[in-house]
Amino acid sequence: MDDTRILLAHGNGGRLMRELIANIFNLHLGNPLLDTDADAVALPPLDGDILVTTDGFTVDPLDFPGGDIGSLAVHGAVNDLAVAGAEPRYFTLSALIEEGLEIARLDRYIASFARAARHNHVAVVAGDTKVVRRGEGSGLYLTVAGIGVRRASARLAMGRIGPGDAILVSGPVGDHGVAVMLAREQFGLSGSLHSDSASVLPLTRAVRDFPDLKFMRDPTRGGLATVAHEIARATGHSVVLDQDAVPVRPQVASVCEMLGYDPYFLACEGRVVAVADPIAADEVLARWHALPEGQEAAVIGRIEVGGARVILETGLGGRRVLDELEDDPLPRIC
Repeated sequence: MDDTRILLAHGNGGRLMRELIANIFNLHLGNPLLDTDADAVALPPLDGDILVTTDGFTVDPLDFPGGDIGSLAVHGAVNDLAVAGAEPRYFTLSALIEEGLEIARLDRYIASFARAARHNHVAVVAGDTKVVRRGEGSGLYLTVAGIGVRRASARLAMGRIGPGDAILVSGPVGDHGVAVMLAREQFGLSGSLHSDSASVLPLTRAVRDFPDLKFMRDPTRGGLATVAHEIARATGHSVVLDQDAVPVRPQVASVCEMLGYDPYFLACEGRVVAVADPIAADEVLARWHALPEGQEAAVIGRIEVGGARVILETGLGGRRVLDELEDDPLPRIC
């Protein structure tokens, strides 16, 4: 029996499963609320609006410059709550592990998850593990359910967005998508670009109480353009993006130019897209610029009456429509 890798027996409910939970998951994630012998746990009373999110995480490779699947899963769930104006409090974690994964690697990813959770003051209160046969997975899938508390006074909703509102982004777009692709060394390409995978809580805390802040979203799958399409569909108005204003790193632009990708559709894992009244947008931008995470934040566009389209204004003064994403040029990135 190979005691260095995950076996199907690690998912059969017996000794190996019990030892796996005790020696990895409980070791790294343990806290007074986590009872690995219970089917359900009771949470302390929460003061404020209770928000719940759930998300599944898969990435290939499991390690990439700037993070790994463990930290990515925390940041993804934290950010979903953060852009809704909430403070994350509790997580559940479900791990789907492929037979053959090195136990040392699993330990490293769960340790990474635990560090990111502690950094965001989140406690894991329940979990589950399953093992699938070799070849039926991609090493490790993580699913996180998150519970947060919202006390922010600002009412964030797409329904509040209207013509004239300004669109902002907290930093360069496309970093995560290109960093993961470079980590695969596809197309003979490699580079030093790091993913933007990070918690956006500092960014959302700084602005979430502004009365004229109307909406926040983290542009993960489908990137900035997909968030813009969601806004256009919900409001019935056009989203106009200024090509010269959208921050894109030179490395991302170069890869996109070589391979025919569009940086506006590439995933981000540590950015916030916000919509605000034009006057409030200046204050949002000032507060973001005062943070290390928001040094490259920018006002990148506006809402225009009618059309329900996403339009890119080019540097030459032209306009082109950004159609909704159909293909997935970079699968399995988040």
